[in-house]
Amino acid sequence: MGFLWLAIAIIAEVFGSSMLKLTEGFKRLFPSIGVIAGYAVAFYGLSLALKELPLGVAYAIWAGVGTALTALVGIVFYKEALHLKKAIGILLIIGGVALLNSGV
Repeated sequence: MGFLWLAIAIIAEVFGSSMLKLTEGFKRLFPSIGVIAGYAVAFYGLSLALKELPLGVAYAIWAGVGTALTALVGIVFYKEALHLKKAIGILLIIGGVALLNSGV
């Protein structure tokens, strides 16, 4: 159940982070509400995941996968450029998360 809560936390964090771009400095109401709701669910889910998972592993997975997915959201939805360095960075993050998971 810990990994399920961690997945929920990651998805919520990626949603909240993605909404930040649309807030225009928190001047737009609905994207701002999305940021607050996304982060609230993310931290709640992470807190529940930590009941079963080690802190270092859970946080590393949350941060790493969240970073990689947020970069992909930027590429797909915000038409940000995908260049070689960014692609290698995303692959390294995914590899690092996989390596951490192998020790659980």
